[in-house]
Amino acid sequence: MNYPIIGAGAVSSIGGDPDAIFASLCEGRSGLAPLRAFDRSRFNAQRLFEIDDRETEGVDEPGRATRFLVEAVRQAVEDAGLPEDLAGIPVLVGTGLRELRSLELWWRDGVPFEADGLHFEDALRSRFGAVDTHTFAGACSASLYALALAWDLLAAGEAETVVVAGCDVVTESMFGQADRVQFDPPPSVRPFDQDRRGTILGEGAAAVVLSRSAGSRPARGLLRSVAVNCDAHHQTAPDAAGVEAAVRQAHEQAGVTPPEIDLVVMHGTGTPLNDRTEATVTAEVFDAPGPALTGIKSLTGHTSGSAGLLSLVVALSCLDSGTVPHVAGLSDPLPEGAGLRLVAGEPLVGPVRLAQVNSFGFGGVNAVAVVGGAA
Repeated sequence: MNYPIIGAGAVSSIGGDPDAIFASLCEGRSGLAPLRAFDRSRFNAQRLFEIDDRETEGVDEPGRATRFLVEAVRQAVEDAGLPEDLAGIPVLVGTGLRELRSLELWWRDGVPFEADGLHFEDALRSRFGAVDTHTFAGACSASLYALALAWDLLAAGEAETVVVAGCDVVTESMFGQADRVQFDPPPSVRPFDQDRRGTILGEGAAAVVLSRSAGSRPARGLLRSVAVNCDAHHQTAPDAAGVEAAVRQAHEQAGVTPPEIDLVVMHGTGTPLNDRTEATVTAEVFDAPGPALTGIKSLTGHTSGSAGLLSLVVALSCLDSGTVPHVAGLSDPLPEGAGLRLVAGEPLVGPVRLAQVNSFGFGGVNAVAVVGGAA
């Protein structure tokens, strides 16, 4: 069974909608800039992939994750041609930290904040009339996990249409933890490069609308499968066997073979172990040279709970345009990537019929989606 993706929306540090984000990726424009949310003097690292919309540098505001989520959902609903009344439509949200930044501002600075604001249901109800909302806090694979649950709802006949979203903003506590681990902060994110030195956090939100049928409107693409597993290998380190199992399950569910995949949007965090594991699994699954491989985190940063769905929205743009953005900063591929078609230097132009999207989270939660063109 294939389910049409009838609407999409996204915001990130490199653009305020899917078209702007895709244009920035193709042009190699980065969202990396000096951090604005809090006092830089407290940290070794000085830069983030923030959505730079604050009025005053160093003065943060509560509710930003919710605001970005609402905007991404608004875009997706509008793109789908739906009325902004989601009373009868489930809304599933994947996130890593919900509104933790707002809680930090309340605890330390006394900024007014109610406990109910940690969740997104009140805002979704107020803005869209949504009454069937669910939030899944599952780190980096959270939004594709939510996508898999949306698939289940459609397959079981429990819903005709589902909105799926993901969102996260950078929190001071999360940034501080990363800063303590990375004693020498990476100057940039360089996925799959031998000189990669780690990841840098980013902010973003993405949303798609799935339906059992596209109706009279052209779909943005077809969701062919979403595979999810949990290998529980380690708190943070990936497990090659678990990752490979998720990839092969996604292919089996989609009814495709590896040679039919034209593009893989990699998880590509720019960290030593994650990139090595993902490249090793990709080489195992696909005969060289295999599909085109790209990743977006070198320009968007690691957007945590929204990362998987943001990559999927980018994959839809690749399917539509026949253009694959390059992996910015990739000049010397890691040995495990030898022979693979890592897109470097400039975008790759050519037909893209089927795309795979990888998203791997803490605790060994692996999620892989396969999407195809609408035609």
